[in-house]
Amino acid sequence: MPKVTALSSDNGRQLACHANNRALFRHVETTMAMNVYFPPQRPVILGLEREDVKAGRTLVLECVSHGGNPLASLRWTKNKEVLSTTADVVEQKSRSVIRLKITPADNQAVVSCESDNLVSPSPLSVSHTINVLFEPAEVTLWGSSTAVEGQDLNLFCYASSSNPPVFIRWWLGYKELNTTVVTVEEGDNGGMITTSNMTHTVSREEDGLKLTCEAFNKGTQFSKTQSTTLNVYYPPQKVWLETPPQGVPLRSGTTVRLMCFSTGGNPTGTLTWFKNGKVVTNALKQMSFNRGGARELLLVLTASDNMAAYRCDSTNKAMQTISAHTQLMVHFRALSMKISSRQEELRRGQMLTLECQAGSSNPKANVSWSLGGLRFQGAEQPPQSAQFGGVSVHSTLSLNLSSQLHNQRVICQSYSRVLEEATNTFFKLNVLYPPEFSPEQPVQIQVLEDNMATIPLLVSANPEGVCCEWWYRGKPVKEGNLQYHKSDENSLEIKNVTRKNAGVYRVMCSNDEGVNEISIKLDVQYAPSVKAEKDPVVVNLGKTADLICVADANPIISGMFSWKWLGEEETEMGEETQEDESGLLTIHNVTRAHAGLYQCTANNDIASPATVDMQLVVQFKPELLKGAQWTKVASRGDGSSTAELVCRAEGIPRVDFSWEKNGLLMDFANPRYEERTVKDGSFHTSTVRVLNVSASLDYAIFSCTARNSRGEDTLDIQLVSTNHPDPPSMFRQLDVSHDSVTLEWIPGFNGGLRQRFRVRYRWDRSTSFLYMDVFPPGAAFFTVTGLQPITTYNFSVNALNAMGESGYADNNAVLTVTTKGRPDLGEVPTVDVPESPDRLPVYLTVVGVLLLFYSLSIFFGVRWKIRRGQTGASGGSMLDGKKSEPGGSSQSTEGNSNEYESKEKINVAAQRTLLIDSGSETDSHVYESYAAESSHHYYPTGDYIPPLSPLAEEMRRLGVTQLPVDSQSHLYEDVRDGDLYQDILSSPLPSSSYLFDQRLHHERRLPGYPQQAAGRVGDVRPPRRESDLPFELRGELV
Repeated sequence: MPKVTALSSDNGRQLACHANNRALFRHVETTMAMNVYFPPQRPVILGLEREDVKAGRTLVLECVSHGGNPLASLRWTKNKEVLSTTADVVEQKSRSVIRLKITPADNQAVVSCESDNLVSPSPLSVSHTINVLFEPAEVTLWGSSTAVEGQDLNLFCYASSSNPPVFIRWWLGYKELNTTVVTVEEGDNGGMITTSNMTHTVSREEDGLKLTCEAFNKGTQFSKTQSTTLNVYYPPQKVWLETPPQGVPLRSGTTVRLMCFSTGGNPTGTLTWFKNGKVVTNALKQMSFNRGGARELLLVLTASDNMAAYRCDSTNKAMQTISAHTQLMVHFRALSMKISSRQEELRRGQMLTLECQAGSSNPKANVSWSLGGLRFQGAEQPPQSAQFGGVSVHSTLSLNLSSQLHNQRVICQSYSRVLEEATNTFFKLNVLYPPEFSPEQPVQIQVLEDNMATIPLLVSANPEGVCCEWWYRGKPVKEGNLQYHKSDENSLEIKNVTRKNAGVYRVMCSNDEGVNEISIKLDVQYAPSVKAEKDPVVVNLGKTADLICVADANPIISGMFSWKWLGEEETEMGEETQEDESGLLTIHNVTRAHAGLYQCTANNDIASPATVDMQLVVQFKPELLKGAQWTKVASRGDGSSTAELVCRAEGIPRVDFSWEKNGLLMDFANPRYEERTVKDGSFHTSTVRVLNVSASLDYAIFSCTARNSRGEDTLDIQLVSTNHPDPPSMFRQLDVSHDSVTLEWIPGFNGGLRQRFRVRYRWDRSTSFLYMDVFPPGAAFFTVTGLQPITTYNFSVNALNAMGESGYADNNAVLTVTTKGRPDLGEVPTVDVPESPDRLPVYLTVVGVLLLFYSLSIFFGVRWKIRRGQTGASGGSMLDGKKSEPGGSSQSTEGNSNEYESKEKINVAAQRTLLIDSGSETDSHVYESYAAESSHHYYPTGDYIPPLSPLAEEMRRLGVTQLPVDSQSHLYEDVRDGDLYQDILSSPLPSSSYLFDQRLHHERRLPGYPQQAAGRVGDVRPPRRESDLPFELRGELV
C-alpha cells in the first residue's frame, strides 16, 4: 500500500487508484478528495493605527486570521478579559469585529486577538496597548472668598486626574495672579492630579470682582474654569440720628420717633438701639437703601425716659462699630400714690388723720384731697428728689368721722398743671356706728289686697350684724305666724295681705354699737265694689234725674267713675261728677229717650272694674198709637163674626183704659163685649172683642181713653163693614239700576180682608201697561226687574183684596223713573232669548224654573226667621228684639181687628211709641212721616203667595193663571198689538240676583204687634170656592 505525506497544499486534491487485468476491457479506478487539517496563520488587528486615543471615542477593531483547516476560531480580550468569541468566515479566512467606547479607565489597557483550530498546537495571538488621552473630570475651587479689608485671601484650585496633566492659572477680574504654588501628583487611570494654592491680600476696591481658576492643556486644547466673587468686608463710614431736640420737654404718653441712619460699609451696617447701655428690643425692623440702612424706634414716653441716654450703634462683619447719641427730657405725673393712717379702728365722732405720699413727678405736682363732692387742701411738706429725675410730695388731712362716711373713699390726688393730668388713690373708711335708717326708707307701703306685701327695711350699721324686731298694734310680730315672714334683709313679708293687715308697723334694730327704731305704715289697696244708692230712679218727664252709685275702694281716685247707657240707640248722657266715694250722673230736662238701664263703672286701676246697673224710669202721660191701621176695623155684620178693637198706649206709670161707644161708656157686663188689658214694659194694650157683630148695633165709633197720673189720650176707632182696600200712600223710589227699580209705599186700610199690591208701569214705546204682583203679598216695597237701560218708566201701585181693588196711590199719581246706563260687560250676566215665537215655551220654562227656586228659598227663609222671632216669654213672641202681645191678632178674612200689617214709621230714639196723629175719619189716609229717620221702618211679612211674573195683559192667551177677581175688580185692557208681545219676549232675562231680591233685610215690625199674620208666612191659599166667600160676597150686604 502506498504512503503519502499530506501537505497543507494537498487539501482538496484528488487521490486516484487504478486497477487493471486482462479480463477488463478497460481499467477500473476510484478517486477521493484529500482533506488535510492544518493550523491557521497568526491573526492581524486592523483599526488601531495610532496608540493615542481620546477618551470618549469609539474604536472599531477587526481581527483577521487566514488559512487553517478548519478555519480558525477568534477570541478578543482586554487586559485578559474576554470581550468576544464570535467570528465570521469569509473566503478562507476568519474575521471578528468589536466596538470599544474608550474611557479614561482604558488608559494603558492591552487589547489582544487569539486564533486556533483543532490542529493548532497553541493559540496564536496579537496584542496592542492603548494610550488614552483624557481631561480632568472636575475642576474645584475651594476656600473662602470673603475677607476683611487688608487680610490675605487663600484659595485652592484642584484639577482631577488627566492625561497628560493640565496647567492652572488665576485671574482677578482681568488681572492674572502669580502668587501661586502648583503641585502635580499621580491620579486615577494613570493620569496626573494638578493642585494650585493662591494667596492674595484684598482691598475694598476689589470687592465684587470675579476670581477665576483656569485649568488648561495646550496639547489637547482643553480649558475649564471655576469662578467666585470676591467679598471684601469694610466698616460703615457714617452714623447719625433724627430725634426731638435735646432740652425741649416732652409730655409723658407722647409717641416720639427716633431714627438712626448709617451709610457705607460692606456689608451694610447693622443698627442697634441702646437705652442707658441696654439693648432696646422693641425697635422696628431695619430698612435698607442704596449703600446704607435706617432703623426706627417708636417710643411712648414714660417717666423712665426722662434724661435717659439713647445710643445707636452701627456694626458689620468688619468688626468695627460707630455710634450716635441723644437724650430726652420728659414731663410725667406722679408715679405712685399711697395713703396711710395710724388709727386701726374708726368710730363715729372720732378725728381721723390721713397721710398721702405722692411718688416721683416732673415737674412738681400739687396734692389735694376730696371726699364725695367736697375738696380739701391738706398740710404739705417740702418736696424731695425722687426716681427718674423727679420730685415727691407728702401731705396730711384730718377728718371728723360720721356714719355717712362709712364705706366712703377719701381720695388723694396729685395734679400736674403742666401736663393737666392727675394721679390719685383712695382710702376706704370703715366707720363703726349703731343702726341708722336710710333717708330713702319708705314710711308708707302700698300693696294690693290678696298679694304679698313686702315692707322693706333700709337699715345700715357697722358692724353689719343687725338684729331687728317688728311690732304691730303693740304686739311683736312672731315668726310662727304663717302669714308673716322675715327675710334675710330684715324686711317683713305678709302673705295674702288683707285690708285688716293695714296699719302702722314699728321695727327696732340693734348691733354692737347701739339701738334705733322706725315706724312704717302699710296701705292695703283693693279693687272697688260698687252699689246703687237708689234703684230704680223715678223722675217725671222734663225734670232732673240724679243717678248715684257708691264705691268701696282704696284708693279713691279722681275720675274713677264712668257711666254707660245700655240702651240700643245712642242717647245724650248727662253730667258726670264725683264726690269722694260717690259717682253722680245728672240728667237735666229728662226725655223719654233717657229712660232705660244705665251702668255705673268704678275703676281705680286695681284688678277689674266693678259695675252696677241702675234703672231710670221716666214718667209721662199715655200716648196712643194712631193711624189708619188703628182707627178702622172691618167686620161682617151678619151676627156671626167677631171683631177686635185694639187700643195701644205707651205711658208710665201704669195706664188705665176706658171705652165709649158713640159717646156712651161701654158696659162690659154685656156678654157681647169683652175687654182685656196686657202690659209689656211701658206699653199697655187694651183689646175689646165684639161678639156676633151686628151691622145695625155695632157699626159705630168706639172711643178708647188711656190715662194715668200724668195725663190722658183718646183714640176713636170706627167699626165698618168689609170692603175693598184704601189706596196706598207715600209712593216713592228707593233705588234704581240699569235694569231694575225698587219702590216703596205705605199701605192703606185693608178693608178688613187680606190685601196684596200690584205695580203698574209702562215706558214711552209701550202701547199698554205692564203689571207685576208684589211678592210677598203683604210687602210694602218691591223691585221691578227686566227693565231696559237709560229708559224712562212711569210707575203706579194699588191694593187688592177679595172684594176688589183700590185706586192708585196718592190719588192716581204717577212716579217717573229713568234707569241708569248698562255697566261693563261681565258685571251683570244676561241670557239672550231669540225673538222667534217658536222659542217662547223655552223662555217661559226658564222663567218658571227660576220662580220656583225663588219661591222655595223665600218660603223656607221666612219660616226660619219667623221661628227665630217666636222665642220669647210664654204667650208672646219676639220680633226685632221686642216682645209682642200674647193676645194680639192680625187682620184676616176670618178675624177682624184694627191691628193689621203696615209699614208705619216710629220714634227711633225711644223705640216705644209710634207717633202718628191722624183723624178718626173713615177715609183718613194721613200718615206722619219722619224724613230724618227714613231708614227705620217696620216691614211686617204678610201671608205667603207665590209671585206672578211681569207680563202684559195679552199673555192671558198663553194660559197664565189669573188671580180671581170679582165683578168690581179692575178689568185688564185688551191689547191687540203684537209688537208689545215681541218686545217682552225679546228682552233679556233678568239676572238671578234680581229675581231673588226680596229685600227681606228691610223688613221690620212695630214692637208688640200681634204676629198671627206673620205666623202664616208661607201659607199658599188656593182660590176660594163660592161657598167659601164671606157673607157679603155671596149676597146682599147688610
